[in-house]
Amino acid sequence: MIRSMTGFARREDSTDDGLLVWELRSVNHRFSEVSPRLPEELRSLEPVVRERIGKHIKRGKLDATLRFKPVPQADQPLEIDRELATRLSRASREIDGLLYNAAPVNSFDVLHWPGVLVSPAQDFARIGEATMVLLDAALDELMSNREREGKQLKVVIEQRCAAMETQVAKVRKRLPEVLQAVRERLQARLSELAGELDNDRVEQEIALLANKADVDEELDRLDTHIAEVRRVLAQDEPVGRRLDFLMQELNREANTLGSKSVDAELTQASVELKVLIEQMREQVQNIE
Repeated sequence: MIRSMTGFARREDSTDDGLLVWELRSVNHRFSEVSPRLPEELRSLEPVVRERIGKHIKRGKLDATLRFKPVPQADQPLEIDRELATRLSRASREIDGLLYNAAPVNSFDVLHWPGVLVSPAQDFARIGEATMVLLDAALDELMSNREREGKQLKVVIEQRCAAMETQVAKVRKRLPEVLQAVRERLQARLSELAGELDNDRVEQEIALLANKADVDEELDRLDTHIAEVRRVLAQDEPVGRRLDFLMQELNREANTLGSKSVDAELTQASVELKVLIEQMREQVQNIE
């Protein structure tokens, strides 16, 4: 499965503890680089987050941002420290007995005493579990997006491979005519110098020039590399680096084809091949 290295995913979940939001953004990169950004209270999850992402992302730069918005205090149930409130009540009654016409203490006065109202402690273990479940969902979405774009990249590369095969076929068809024309031109030129060169030397020069203009080996290697590109595209693993290497090999053969060309059509075919290879290379740069 061909996967692109670019993608985006956003998942959120409203839990009893608060709102959790994951945002994942990935772009192309030579290696695998993960940059988690977590709230301070959930910073301990970073090693687990890196490990979980690493199981899915083999290549590319990924920014993983987690946002956590706790449930507002007003929405949380009120918990009272009954023991403290009882002690305060008893102390108040004792003080009332010592004072003349003491003002009564009401319940709101007691509630304002530090520690009477207890803020419920957040269960970060539970929050951590919800965070990882949400991360898995975000990763599934991200991988789906990367695979969908990867399919499109695969189609583009296969189209360029087909266009390259067409150019190679044209060169093969044209090559015998080119070689024959080279021999005829050279024979005509050397015949003018027949008095100065012996027949063996003439035949040797013809053979050397014909051999230099022969690009059968380059065409064979182009066919081999194109077939290898198709084979790699069918693999279910990260293949971006392998494809990048094949682009270099294809470009080398296309350059050699151009340097050996002694015919305008062959030169044009070499240019077309290099254009197609560059178009593929641009797409390959974004494949995992």
